Amino acid sequence: MDALKNANKRWFSEVSDQLWPGQCMSLQIEEVVYDARSKYQHIQVLKSSNYGNVLVLDGVIQCTDRDEFSYQEMIALLPLNSHPNPEKVLVIGGGDGGVLREIVKHPAVKQVIQCEIDEGVIEVSKKFLPNMSCSYSDPKLTTHVGDGFVFMGKHQGEFDVIITDSSDPVGPAESLFQKPYYDLMKSALREGGIVCTQGECMWLHLELIKSMTEFCKTLYPVVAYGYTTIPTYPSGQIGFMMCSLNKETNFKEPVRIFSDEEVDTLGWKYYNSDVHRAAFVLPQFAKKALALGAENGF
Repeated sequence: MDALKNANKRWFSEVSDQLWPGQCMSLQIEEVVYDARSKYQHIQVLKSSNYGNVLVLDGVIQCTDRDEFSYQEMIALLPLNSHPNPEKVLVIGGGDGGVLREIVKHPAVKQVIQCEIDEGVIEVSKKFLPNMSCSYSDPKLTTHVGDGFVFMGKHQGEFDVIITDSSDPVGPAESLFQKPYYDLMKSALREGGIVCTQGECMWLHLELIKSMTEFCKTLYPVVAYGYTTIPTYPSGQIGFMMCSLNKETNFKEPVRIFSDEEVDTLGWKYYNSDVHRAAFVLPQFAKKALALGAENGF
């Protein structure tokens, strides 16, 4: 842990010259509650002063108790509510359980399969992130520990929605931001299926997002980039690359509208239908760079 001393207080600083050079996010830390290496990565859970428990993988913040819901709800509900009947869902990654928690709430979802390569993340999350990992006991869910590429290669044409909750594009996760992965997801979808992946930050990774948008357009008839706000991710924003095999899909207009009463009953704290629509309204610099226009329903 990269800790700074300041009036006898410890700080964790998320430093990456490759992903966000010249800036970092720092949190005041009260205690290191877990610190070990799995087969694949360095896993830490830090107890922070203001954000509760913080899951850190290879030095990068993955989620915190305080603000995780904005990411989890949006990466799950943007695709689910853009599909007319998302009965069978595949999640690649998402070992902390947060995305699963939101998917199993959805009334249309009948079956969720998770493919997570690092069982260590699952076990640590069950112990230290109970509010996120609570869905691991849900009867809709089946968890497979293994490589998502291999799994999808063996399960062609099976899923209505595929959600990839990945870490950033360095090391093993780099391949999840490249064309062959999106082609593989396409082959695992049913007719009219939708994919949604962690799509990085428009303030930091616009060239990467542009490249992804361009190759996705060669594979899917409808492509969009949406986003959410979240304080503890770099620059306070994270995006989602979304693709549909249904040429009639308009990501900006949800096909299922939940009333405020339903949203409250389901426990959603960030997502509603207005936020869904607004997620695809891009600032001019991003809209221009990504060239997402009328051909995709915008």
